[in-house]
Amino acid sequence: MSLTSCNPIKDYAPASKPQITEANMSSWSEKLNADLSGAMDGSTMKKYRREAYHRVFVNRSLAMEKIKCFGFDMDYTLAVYKSPEYESLGFDLTVEHLISIGYPQELGSFVYDPMFPTRGLIFDTSHGNLLKVDAYGNILVCAHGFNFMRGPEIREQYPNKFIQRDDTERFHILNTLFNLPETYLFACLVDFFTNCPRYTSCETGFKDGDLFMSFKSMFQDVRDAVDWVHYKGSLKEKTLENLEIYVVKEPKLPLLLSRMNEVGKVFLVTNSDYKYTNKIMTYMFDFAHGPQPGSPPRPWQTYFDMVVVDARKPLFFSEGTVLRQVDKTTGHLKIGTHTGPLQHGIVYSGGSSDIMGDLLGTKGKDILYIGDHIFGDILKSKKRQGWRTFLVIPELAQELHVWTDKSSKIPRKAPVPARYLAPGTSRPPAAVSPEPIDSLWLMGVEGPAQSIQGKVALV
Repeated sequence: MSLTSCNPIKDYAPASKPQITEANMSSWSEKLNADLSGAMDGSTMKKYRREAYHRVFVNRSLAMEKIKCFGFDMDYTLAVYKSPEYESLGFDLTVEHLISIGYPQELGSFVYDPMFPTRGLIFDTSHGNLLKVDAYGNILVCAHGFNFMRGPEIREQYPNKFIQRDDTERFHILNTLFNLPETYLFACLVDFFTNCPRYTSCETGFKDGDLFMSFKSMFQDVRDAVDWVHYKGSLKEKTLENLEIYVVKEPKLPLLLSRMNEVGKVFLVTNSDYKYTNKIMTYMFDFAHGPQPGSPPRPWQTYFDMVVVDARKPLFFSEGTVLRQVDKTTGHLKIGTHTGPLQHGIVYSGGSSDIMGDLLGTKGKDILYIGDHIFGDILKSKKRQGWRTFLVIPELAQELHVWTDKSSKIPRKAPVPARYLAPGTSRPPAAVSPEPIDSLWLMGVEGPAQSIQGKVALV
């Protein structure tokens, strides 16, 4: 079975095909076909279509029976952080750190607004603007603080409303869910310094008497503050103290992973350290029973053939680092490099995708890797290792909601000329991704397990 649409039911074999029996079923997909083919009319099939946040999309066909290994990231993939609670926590802690290094006390009144930021915005360190641009660098929206600039204003700073996206010294893309708090903070800071009478606005920053602060230095201060909060501050500590507030607990997750493990190997690769990973995963698998009601509960490590922490992605997908074992009692790394075969129940630190592939006995297109970071998880694993990739995009659920519920209010465009239609159809050909990513796209605002289970793990 190939995954080629949003509705898996319509791809199942019709009842007129030869009967598949238990004796000749060669794959889990054939078993699934046998279960669901037959007495389903159109209205019955329609009933099985999933909600927007449960759907899966593909850029190209993917035969799941050819996948021998399923890999997962942890943060924002298996472990889904509650929004806006988690972003608000990161925002508040970053503001506290900025105040501690000398920024005005008035910043303490800032309150995170989840309606303003979105992933993929670009911060211009020369003019202090947040930009929304298309794939070619054309500016769609430009905001200076909370002031949304009009066309003539934009053209004064950006001729032809265009930027060179590859100028990474000047333009910084904010493309992860972890970037949402700092995206809003950039707007807050620019707005504050622009409207505060103590400061004078300049083309590239602000002045306070003889002191000058450029947008570039402000950007670097925020980036350093965010890194400090994540790696040295109390973000992880406060998250672990209030797991119910900040982390989604998905009851179907054990069932999902156990079903995947029936048809292939499963691994976890995360940049988080072992102590944090262990507490997050222990909470997520803390149920009264195992994968099925009545089965005994299992430790979270037993659902994976291999667990790698401190992976340092995207470096993990190239030269990597030294592969070491973790002492699960203390959380410290054991002395020496791991050189033996794969040992179940062992947690590893570092390493590389090549080393992991050798230990698991899989490589390239045998692996389907599921993550939320377009660069660190998807592009690098695809381009450098040839893995099949599965990108988690929670924002698409809202996009689909707007499209399906509000489409009647959107003016209809003229019919597409016949020369632009895909052969033999009444619709335009599918859009082509600018990057050769044959990724599955998943929306999972209620947790990834529901969405992935509905498409991948029905056996």
